[in-house]
Amino acid sequence: MMPIGPLMIEHRLIERMISVLAQEKDRLVVGGAPDPAKVRDAIDFMRSYADRCHHGKEEDILFLGLEGRPLSDELKAMMQRLKDEHQQARRLVRDLERCNLAMEKGDLTVRQEMIEVLREITKLYPKHIEAEDRQFFVPVMEQFSPAEQDIMLVKFYEFDQALIHEKYRKVVERHEGK
Repeated sequence: MMPIGPLMIEHRLIERMISVLAQEKDRLVVGGAPDPAKVRDAIDFMRSYADRCHHGKEEDILFLGLEGRPLSDELKAMMQRLKDEHQQARRLVRDLERCNLAMEKGDLTVRQEMIEVLREITKLYPKHIEAEDRQFFVPVMEQFSPAEQDIMLVKFYEFDQALIHEKYRKVVERHEGK
């Protein structure tokens, strides 16, 4: 399997969460009550899975592995755009969390902002995923030998293995000082 295989499989799960967020947005648009627990779960998913796990492998392994390789100007520009979109997604998730916390406290003045944030997230990710799947991943794999691709797959596996330990070590550390 090429290293893009696991990344594309992760995309399918991210797409499913984006669908959940789109349904939440649509419910809010027609006047439905917010579901703070669902949004909290989505925020955790977007941070832990979409960003730390998925974007982490892209940024810390794939993109770093591409540094210094003879990429076309088009692929270099696309990689920078993808990195910028990762940053945009992080900002949107922070905004979603802020809105959700406010709404949990009864501040419904952020309702429209939450709708807009959800609209932006659900607009950003499908385009981002399509660009990676259809325009970026396959061409950049040509930069790596089969042996390098195998090493990348091992690095992806090791990265995933460390994540759960990292997440829950931080949970314990956060509560030890309280």
